[in-house]
Amino acid sequence: MASPVVEASELTKVYNGATAVDRLSLQIGEGEIFGFLGPNGAGKTTTILMLLGLTEPTSGVARVYGHDSAREPMKVKRVTGYLPENVGFYEDLTARQNLAYIARLNGISGKEARQKIEGALDAVGLSEVASKEVGKFSKGMKQRLGIADVLIKNPRLVIMDEPTTGIDPAGVTHILDLIVNMAKQQGITIMLSSHLLYQVQKICDRVGIIAQGRLVAEGSIQDLGRRMTSEGQNVIEVEVDRLSSGLMESVGRVAGVKNVDSVGSLLTIRSDRDVRAGVSKAIVESGALTLGMKSHDYALEEIYLKYFTEV
Repeated sequence: MASPVVEASELTKVYNGATAVDRLSLQIGEGEIFGFLGPNGAGKTTTILMLLGLTEPTSGVARVYGHDSAREPMKVKRVTGYLPENVGFYEDLTARQNLAYIARLNGISGKEARQKIEGALDAVGLSEVASKEVGKFSKGMKQRLGIADVLIKNPRLVIMDEPTTGIDPAGVTHILDLIVNMAKQQGITIMLSSHLLYQVQKICDRVGIIAQGRLVAEGSIQDLGRRMTSEGQNVIEVEVDRLSSGLMESVGRVAGVKNVDSVGSLLTIRSDRDVRAGVSKAIVESGALTLGMKSHDYALEEIYLKYFTEV
């Protein structure tokens, strides 16, 4: 990784004797979509607040584009946009009026403000309802307006806290598409805090998993899956021409095999080592044919659950 956009080193936060974040260290690179995962209460929001300079760490350091978040919070805010889980707008004002107010707060006025507002509304697909009062918006529309709010500042980093919670499937798809566009087309670095694993797997380049305040895993989903395999959690899927109880028992006796499941003619075999040769031999000796065999790619949900069973 080149010089990281976000860097946390031994970041710790203690509230009234309870440790919310425990010596957390991570890095996020330029233009990356980084998924920050964990259940409610794991320390995700507290970590985000420390990165933004909105709460001071008990110990450790957080930096954004080289700026110390605790000592230089205004410099961090100039390059960072933040989308909280529940976005607050003046509900009796229109979408355009809300963005105009936000532009003024950020020192943007006149022609520049109008151009930024219209560009942001167009980017999030709200141009046609820009004159509608925000109080009449759905939650998904408010989240899209929140992204427009963020874009007006021309941020280099955007941190999003549960941006799709409570949104219908069509709205979720729109939000995820916007996030990908921000990163891939506009070069904005994204930190996405979420507990919705299938969404994270769909769009994130790398993930960090936090449990009880500690970062228990970090890397791409592929790397984390390979790490599980190297730790002896091998899974292969084998399709046979016909399935019998004798075949299941024979495969189950292969050295290293821990578990065999079947759905139709497809076997899922878990083992603590590479058992492909032994499984192939057992199938042949059972009088069946192997139609296909492949290593199982771990889904993010399996990786996530693996780390939480160890905590």
